[in-house]
Amino acid sequence: MPSAPIAVVTGASSGIGAATARQLAAAGYRVVLTARRKDRIEAVAEELVAAGHQAVPYALDVTDRAAVDEFATAFKTIAVLVNNAGGALGADSIATSDPADWRQMYETNVLGTLNLTQALLPALTASGDGTVVILSSTAGHGTYEGGGGYVAAKHGAHVLAETLRLEIVGTPVRVIEVAPGMVKTDEFALTRFDGDQEKAAKVYAGVAEPLTADDVAETITWAVSRPSHVNIDLLVVRPRAQASNTKVHREL
Repeated sequence: MPSAPIAVVTGASSGIGAATARQLAAAGYRVVLTARRKDRIEAVAEELVAAGHQAVPYALDVTDRAAVDEFATAFKTIAVLVNNAGGALGADSIATSDPADWRQMYETNVLGTLNLTQALLPALTASGDGTVVILSSTAGHGTYEGGGGYVAAKHGAHVLAETLRLEIVGTPVRVIEVAPGMVKTDEFALTRFDGDQEKAAKVYAGVAEPLTADDVAETITWAVSRPSHVNIDLLVVRPRAQASNTKVHREL
């Protein structure tokens, strides 16, 4: 019986990453869950194994290149890499924002994606049918006040995906970019506003149905499961109530 194809998911301890790990496992992949929070990925992996799926946790900081390179030595072939690790910090103006927040967002959203992609690209190519997924954001395709650092980082992730696709065309590896709009998860807005529950709640105030982590995970799984010759270059997914980064219908 052939072994299950391997899918590596970064930032898999919660939110979109954990939801994607669950859906890829259900689709028949042997999922390798990575994140800094060892206890969280172990819990998700245990849940998946108990449900009859294949899952392995691996504690990893995507910004630590030496650790990423060591992680990559474990694999000869990989079918799917989902670069999900990222996040936003703060919503201050460019005039008042903290450069340390900008640096951290760039290192996680862009350099973290670069690290995993570079380290695992040989194994993805060796599979004969690899897929790199880059989770950007609608922030990577537009801008808004108070979002300068996050917008800059997600534009970087978008350009990374576009450039990689140009550079490896002709190899057996697809590059898929999924750009979600407003997604309500347990941690995204809380992390952005340093745990301020009131500020986090205002992001979604009056929005009847923002996207869920499962909505985005289902989108990723659909894109990955297309026939090998079909490449979903860019898929933007928003809730119906959101027309753009700054145009949202709120029932207040």
